[in-house]
Amino acid sequence: MTMDLEQETRIRYRRTKSVSRAEDLQKEEARIRRKQPDKPCHKPRDSLFSWSSGFDNFTGLVNWGFLLLTMGGIRLLLENFIKYGIRVDPEQWLIVLTGRHEGGADHPSVILLMYSVVPVVLCLLIEKGLSVEIISYTPGMMAHVVNLLVLVMIPMVVIHVKSSGFSLIGATSVCMIYSILFLKLWSYIQVNLWCRNRRLSVSKSHLRRQSLSFHHKNASDDAANGSVDHEEKNAETSLVHYPDNLNLKDIFYYILAPTLCYELNFPRTNRIRKRFLVKRMVEVVVGFQVMMCLFQQWIIPSVKNSLIPFSNMDVAKATERLLKLAIPNHLVWLIFFYLMFHSFLNLIGEMLHFADRNFYCDWWNANNIDTFWRSWNMPVHRWALRHLYIPLVEMGYSRTAAGVAVFFVSAFFHEYLVSVPLRTFKTWAFMGMMGQIPLSIFSKFMETRYGPRWGNIVVWASLILGQPLCIMMYYHDYVITHIGEDLIDGYGHV
Repeated sequence: MTMDLEQETRIRYRRTKSVSRAEDLQKEEARIRRKQPDKPCHKPRDSLFSWSSGFDNFTGLVNWGFLLLTMGGIRLLLENFIKYGIRVDPEQWLIVLTGRHEGGADHPSVILLMYSVVPVVLCLLIEKGLSVEIISYTPGMMAHVVNLLVLVMIPMVVIHVKSSGFSLIGATSVCMIYSILFLKLWSYIQVNLWCRNRRLSVSKSHLRRQSLSFHHKNASDDAANGSVDHEEKNAETSLVHYPDNLNLKDIFYYILAPTLCYELNFPRTNRIRKRFLVKRMVEVVVGFQVMMCLFQQWIIPSVKNSLIPFSNMDVAKATERLLKLAIPNHLVWLIFFYLMFHSFLNLIGEMLHFADRNFYCDWWNANNIDTFWRSWNMPVHRWALRHLYIPLVEMGYSRTAAGVAVFFVSAFFHEYLVSVPLRTFKTWAFMGMMGQIPLSIFSKFMETRYGPRWGNIVVWASLILGQPLCIMMYYHDYVITHIGEDLIDGYGHV
C-alpha cells in the first residue's frame, strides 16, 4: 500500500514537472521568437466575437443600437406627422378626464368613487365586532366575503346598466380603485385574523403558565419574570397592538398607503424631502402629458388602421400593423411603468412618510417569465405571495397548484380591468395571463438550453408583441359589439 502511494506521488510529480516544463518551453520559444530578425507580431489569440475570447465590452455596439433605434423612432414620428398632422389637443384631455361627455349630469363614476368608502367602513365595523366577540367567527367571515363580492360586482352592474353615463377613463378609474380596495381589504381581514388567532393562543398559554406557576414557582421567579416582562413592555410601547389598530385613522392610512399588504406598524420616515417630492410631482405631470400626446398622435391612428387587416385576417398586413403599433405602445408602457411605480408611488409614499419604497426590482434583466412577474410589480407580487401562495401551500396544496391559483386571480383582475370598462366581455386578457404559464416553461427552456440572454429575449418579445396584439383584438371586438360591422366598411379606405 505504501509503495503504491509513493508511486502515485511520483507520477503526479512527473506530471506537474512536465506541465511546468511545457510552459517553460513555450515561454522560452516566445522569447527566442521575439529576437528573430523577421520581427514576429503574431501570437495565439481568439477573435473578439468568439465566446472563448473573454471579451465583453460592447458599449459601442449598444450606443449604435440605441442611436439606430432613435433614428427609426424619429422617422416613424415624422411619418405620423406628415400623414395625420398634429392631433394633440389638450382640450380633449380635459373633456375625457373630467367626464364632461358622460351622459347626464350625475357623473356616475364620481358617485362610485365616493361610494368606495362604504365597504371600507363596513370592513372596519365587522372587524371591531369580531375583536370584542359581538360577532362570532363564522358570521363575521361570511359578512366579509359578501362585502368583498359586492365590492367587485358593483362596478360590473352599474357600468353595464348606466353604460351611456360612463366615460372610458371614468369606468377604468372606478374598476382600478375597486380592484385595489378588494386586495387591500383581503389583506386587512387576513392580518387581523392572524392577530386574533395569536391573541387567543397567547391567552391560553398564559392561563397554562399561571396554573404551573401557582403550583411550582416561588416568589423570586415571579419577580424575575415580572422584570423581564416589564422590559419587553417598555421596548414595545411605541408599537400598535391588536385590537388598538381597529380605528378609522389606521385603516384609511393603509388605504392611501402605496402597498397592498396590511401591517399594524408600517416603517415610517422622519421627514418629507421637499426636493424629492417636487421632482416626483414634475415627473408625474410631465410624464402624463407625454403619454397623452403619444396616445392621441400615434396610438389611436395605429389602432384604427389595424381594424380592416385584422377583421379580414390579412396576416401580412395585420402583422405589419402589429409591429407598427408595438413601438408606440411599448414606449407608453415604459413611461407608464416609470410614472406609476417610481414617480407616483414614491410621491404618495413621501407624503405619507411610508418608508418601504421597494415598488419594483430589475425586471428588465429577467431571464424567464417567472422572474419578470416576481420583479416588475412588487406590491402585487408581495400580496400574492403573502396572502395567496403561502397560505395555499400551508393548507397542503402543491406549489404548482398555488402558482396556478396566483395566475388565475391575476388573470381575473386583468380581464376585469379591460372588459368591464369596455363592456366587451371577452377573455383575451384572461387567456393572455393564463398563457404566461406555458410561456414561463418555454422561457426557462430557452434560458437553460441557450443561456440567460435568450431567456431575456423571450421576456422582452412577449412584452413588446403581446400587448399590441391584445389591444388590436379588443378594439376589433369593441367595434363589432357596440358600433357594428358597418364601421369596418367605413374604415376601408384608410
